[in-house]
Amino acid sequence: MKKILVLGDLCKKKIYDSIHGLKPWFKKYVEIDIIDLSKVEKIEKTGAEIAVVFGGDGAILCTSRLLGKNQIPIVGIHMGRFGFLAELMEKNVCPSLEKIFTGTFSIRKRMLLLSRVERAGKIINESTGINDAVISRSSLSRLISIKLTINGESVATYRADGLIVSTPLGSTAHSLSAGGPLLTPDLNTFIIVPICPHTLTNRPLVVSGDVKIEMEVFSQLGSTGLTVDGQVFTELESGDKVKIERAAIEVQMIDTGARTFYGVLREKLNWGGQPNYGNN
Repeated sequence: MKKILVLGDLCKKKIYDSIHGLKPWFKKYVEIDIIDLSKVEKIEKTGAEIAVVFGGDGAILCTSRLLGKNQIPIVGIHMGRFGFLAELMEKNVCPSLEKIFTGTFSIRKRMLLLSRVERAGKIINESTGINDAVISRSSLSRLISIKLTINGESVATYRADGLIVSTPLGSTAHSLSAGGPLLTPDLNTFIIVPICPHTLTNRPLVVSGDVKIEMEVFSQLGSTGLTVDGQVFTELESGDKVKIERAAIEVQMIDTGARTFYGVLREKLNWGGQPNYGNN
């Protein structure tokens, strides 16, 4: 391995100190290009073989988006809170990366979603996401109306606080907090989850990843928007259509065998814990 990207939000002291503290160690093994995620808008082709991301899941989401069509394998160093996507822990970073530099890893390819916002027949915004695309209120505690269409067929019109379209990898993110199911990340599916629907029979829906999803906003209130991966926001107007499909590119996640999907669920969601029956 000759060259890698090292990325993180260098405005955060802990991230800055970690990356620059390891800079001499990195240079023993590879050529590095340090990128500040707080300042770049796009990562051009650099000839790097992998991207090493310091931070939380948000830093990994940001890295994938900035790579665009130039997706290279990504490995995250967990320095955030939850850490569903990060593969490595900071305390073991050097021995873990040494193995990666010698090619001791595999690559997990995961689907991305492509979202387009259409207004009056014109695309005004386009973005890819690892986790989800969410239509929601940006202010005012009032329900919004969203018509859902799949492959041209009307499915439902929701009166809700919003609607989430999630990838399997994003099933542990916003979708989970809204009551959506957990899916193994290797599946080719979308999860559609209403946020606090007015009609209790509106339930989460799992559909093929090969379908084309359209959400049309009928709210007249304003203050409604589309958020992709919790990072890219587009203000929506009544009559706007959000079109979602599987992206032609995939995110590539480095797998060292250090963690498994079910292991992460046991660790992060405390599935390995015992019920608390009290003192009775």
